[in-house]
Amino acid sequence: MKDILRYLVTFKFWKELFIMTLGMMIAAAAVYYFMIPSKLVLGSISGLSIVISNLFGMVGINVKVSLVVMVINAILLLLAWLLIGKEFGAKTVYTAMILGPMLDLWEKILPYERLIEPGMSSVMGEPLLDLVCFVLVVSVSQTILFSINASTGGLDILAKIVNKYFHFDIGVSVTVAGAIICCTAFAINPFRMVVTGLVGTWLNGLAIDYFTASLNKRKRVCIISDNHEQIRKFIVENLNRGCSLYKVQGGFSGNEHVEIQVLLTQEEFGNLMNMMRVNNIQAFITAGNVSEVYGLWNNQKRHKTRKVRTKTDLSD
Repeated sequence: MKDILRYLVTFKFWKELFIMTLGMMIAAAAVYYFMIPSKLVLGSISGLSIVISNLFGMVGINVKVSLVVMVINAILLLLAWLLIGKEFGAKTVYTAMILGPMLDLWEKILPYERLIEPGMSSVMGEPLLDLVCFVLVVSVSQTILFSINASTGGLDILAKIVNKYFHFDIGVSVTVAGAIICCTAFAINPFRMVVTGLVGTWLNGLAIDYFTASLNKRKRVCIISDNHEQIRKFIVENLNRGCSLYKVQGGFSGNEHVEIQVLLTQEEFGNLMNMMRVNNIQAFITAGNVSEVYGLWNNQKRHKTRKVRTKTDLSD
């Protein structure tokens, strides 16, 4: 309990709380202004909620979309807590549960009816434009939330579960689950609208894969240089990263060299290149992007411990 209370007063907590709130405000705007008025049903819990709300309306029962969203998300949040992890689950509890109230907030601030021009059935007046706008806006929200190990809830939870246990790409998981949800729209929408929703689901999956890869992108750097020891020390002592050393032989000259391989963030890679430029170090360098890294490289606690030990060794 003390650890929890101590965390609640940290800058990190309040910063992430603000980021999550901002991200969900953007997501709610995408749903309220582009999905609800056009009745677009993409592969999302919001889309499924629109279907359920309309089905209840057909039998004379008025059920708000925001209420259905909250009920479905409550069930999925329990799964997130149990199957994915406490941090992701706790953050998603907050983001998912405020989506419904955020929809109501946008309705009070600026009802979408005011944005619909006479003779138009939606804000953009064309399902394809509503679809593109929704995907672009909600992708911004998902990017913001994924950067702090959170999500918008709903389908993202199912995607995370599939990604964790079956090792599918998140975008693929979202697309498959979303396509199933899209098919439920046959109950309220014509065939053309359902196909539009399927296309949107596919685009959303591509966007998620793109932004996730961009967020997790690292540089795999290979360096061959006679100054390999100086480079190694900079990587270990200044960048606080581990590296691997390999003996290699030049195919043209036959000379033996040492190759350094290391994974770095974009900022760390820039610092390394700057150090080599300032010190006029001659080297053969290749660098490629890596979108997924697992294991100890991402262990922040281990990273910080190594940094403290390095400083202690230098002071000795």
